[in-house]
Amino acid sequence: MAGHDGSASDTVRLDARVFGVVQGVGFRFWTMGKAEELGLTGEVKNLDDGSVAVVAEGPEPQVRDLLDWLNSGRTPGRVERVDNEMSAAEGRFRGFNAR
Repeated sequence: MAGHDGSASDTVRLDARVFGVVQGVGFRFWTMGKAEELGLTGEVKNLDDGSVAVVAEGPEPQVRDLLDWLNSGRTPGRVERVDNEMSAAEGRFRGFNAR
């Protein structure tokens, strides 16, 4: 992991809602694993409407890699669409959690 550690200027936050068949298929576990592999912090959780919320913070290239993976068709289940928004990282996460 070569890196931009400590450089906050390129640290971004991804807020994503993943729609499709994404609950009960290991999606949160896989997302957490992918985020940890990319060195991101944040969380992933199931929502009552059947979608999954993903919040990830880290260097922009790695955050974009996670977003690309969410849209890739290589995830568990079946992703129909990913609504997402990028903003400045808030830095409130320690590690990456599945809830």
